[in-house]
Amino acid sequence: MDESFGPDFITVTDEEGNDFELELVDTLEHRGVTYYAMFPAVEEDEATGEPKDVDADDEEYGLVIMKAIEENGEELLSTLDSDEELEEVYELFMERFFAEEDEDEE
Repeated sequence: MDESFGPDFITVTDEEGNDFELELVDTLEHRGVTYYAMFPAVEEDEATGEPKDVDADDEEYGLVIMKAIEENGEELLSTLDSDEELEEVYELFMERFFAEEDEDEE
């Protein structure tokens, strides 16, 4: 993904009305559905540039995968319907991430 203009952020609202800011990492089309890979947005330490107040073991800071759905003519982001769908799409994103990493090393 070209980051020459900086990262893209998306704000999502859960069913309870809580807003979460996510950083868009990648998108892919699979079986006619658009999937989004995102990480929760975190603040960076100004001195080090490292994320602050992040516990790498906390499940809330892992990769978030959502899909685009249409409801009442409006495009929305939704969770995936099953663990199988999540596993399949997760693997596709991982293949893309590692392929890009391999290209960067060459």
